[in-house]
Amino acid sequence: MSTITAAMVKELREMSGAGMMDCKKALAETDGDMEAAIDWLRAKGIAKADKKSGRTAAEGLIGIADSGNEAVVVEVNSETDFVARNDAFQELVSGIAEVALSTDGSVEKIAAANYPKTGKSVEDSIKDAIGTIGENMTLRRAAKLSVGNGVVASYIHNAAAEGLGKLGVLVALESDGDKEALKAIGRQVAMHVAATSPLAVRAEEVDSAVADRERAVFLEQAKESGKPANIAEKMVEGRMRKFFQEVALLSQAFVINPDLTVEEAVKEAEKEAGAPIKVVSIARLALGEGVEKEEEDFAAEVAATAKG
Repeated sequence: MSTITAAMVKELREMSGAGMMDCKKALAETDGDMEAAIDWLRAKGIAKADKKSGRTAAEGLIGIADSGNEAVVVEVNSETDFVARNDAFQELVSGIAEVALSTDGSVEKIAAANYPKTGKSVEDSIKDAIGTIGENMTLRRAAKLSVGNGVVASYIHNAAAEGLGKLGVLVALESDGDKEALKAIGRQVAMHVAATSPLAVRAEEVDSAVADRERAVFLEQAKESGKPANIAEKMVEGRMRKFFQEVALLSQAFVINPDLTVEEAVKEAEKEAGAPIKVVSIARLALGEGVEKEEEDFAAEVAATAKG
């Protein structure tokens, strides 16, 4: 049996929004497993959702570079937002994004690729920048999308400069239609993705592990309701249909025109494009997503400094 500490209870409370005693009980029931404790709280109707993704704090920039039917989005982290506003850092992120276009879009290939301005690899160029700027930096994530015929549209939210910001989205559209019309609807869909963060383009593309986890929570909730097994199963199926509708891009209500689903909005855009349009894939990187920043105890830091 794991020891349940006050820090664990505090963390779960911040992640779930549930009460302290409920969090303590959830951790005790799940042997200290944080993810399982969240599911336990959700199953009991105490926590509505995992709020862990909202507790991110890494700084830096998201960079996007595109070239017609392909585009790439990269995340380069820094320690402070002050450095993220530095011209040299912004130039570095833009340069890394451009280099990434010539690779397969994986962090490993990008890091090993030649950075033209220095003649060194991207990885070594980042190390040099660390020495110059005086702050730790890292190329954390990247994604590349391409289509045989069509466009890869992009959108940067909270832009700090051209192609740089706090959140970047790519949307790959396959079509023989007018390129400008494709870019227009593609950018609108990218803005939608930025706002709603769908898990996949289509319901059948949702990660099976994620779907199974939701089903398990819904099943536990149905059992808690005391309904007969056959009724409980129908409740679960109904909730799963709603879940897929809410997390799959094409079935979501289009943020720009909620009277239409995204799929219907794309269908409408086919008139302007003059050809069928297929949303092939999406990529969305939000700065610091999934990164926990160490809590700083300023008073303790000052005390430690005073002690020499």
